[in-house]
Amino acid sequence: MKKYQSEPQPVPAAVSSTGTYRPPLWLRNGHLQSVWPSLFRRVELAAPQSETLQTDDQDELHLDWYRQGSGRLAIISHGLEGHSRRPYVLGLAKALIAQGWDVLAWNFRSCGGVMNKQPRFYHSGATVDLAAVVQHALGASDGYQHVALSGFSMGGNLTLLHLAEQGEHIDPRIRGAVAFSVPCDLAGSAAMLALPSRRIYMKRFLDDLHEKMKTKAVLFPERIDVAGFEAIRNFREFDNRYTAPLHGFRDAEDYWEQSACLHRLKDIRVPALMVNAQDDPFLSSSCFPGKREILGPCVKVEAPKWGGHVGFVELARDGYYWSERRAVRYLDQLL
Repeated sequence: MKKYQSEPQPVPAAVSSTGTYRPPLWLRNGHLQSVWPSLFRRVELAAPQSETLQTDDQDELHLDWYRQGSGRLAIISHGLEGHSRRPYVLGLAKALIAQGWDVLAWNFRSCGGVMNKQPRFYHSGATVDLAAVVQHALGASDGYQHVALSGFSMGGNLTLLHLAEQGEHIDPRIRGAVAFSVPCDLAGSAAMLALPSRRIYMKRFLDDLHEKMKTKAVLFPERIDVAGFEAIRNFREFDNRYTAPLHGFRDAEDYWEQSACLHRLKDIRVPALMVNAQDDPFLSSSCFPGKREILGPCVKVEAPKWGGHVGFVELARDGYYWSERRAVRYLDQLL
């Protein structure tokens, strides 16, 4: 079993530190950055057009469309136990809409307030669902000429893994991607979140997942049992008991190995930017790859000194965060 340092090691010199993000002194703390948006951010955005996409296995994916007749579309994937209307999703959507993009934000299976129909739910390697969303968008009557992908945390890993799986065969309308706070080494991130100093995050995730699994247990009692769930203390235990068996993996280690995008980045064939803050409490040092033989020809990593996990808070009058400005600038450059 691979061993991980208890705290991230220095970021490799080959990784760009991109010093353009400089929060106020009191926000130069990874934990504060990570919780501030959930506690204090509100993003006002017009209600989306909702759509239900049927999957090949008789399940459903719930989509939020923000259309304004653009020829370019951004598809946004949320993070673990998130949904399409979390502030970080709406913040990026609002920034892109203001810049002339259409936006499609989608919900992973069981997220967004609607329980899905199958025993399976979602996981970091469930690229079949993202692929279905992308294909649906490319086939829409809107006739998009340019499509970009974006993802946060788990959604970032999913986005980059999807691009890697497409490789040379990617649709030419897909122009690139930007992903924030990406646990590209899932085993390393799980080890970080198992630390006593991360207990508050782990408890929040497990509390949410417990409620979800209780609902699943009622629907599929022959497949799912929640007795003793309270004894679960980390992702290794949760993924061994639920994620792996429900999604065809041998165990947690097998799931993490197959679903992490880290060793597939070299297969990506469109420009992709991964932005991970050095003070992100969720990420191990292995989540900051700097060697070209790992990144391949198309992936760039930026590691601002501050930003926490899906933070990058900016107290600007227009309400946008630094990550949204960075994403819009990068995606516009692709065109």
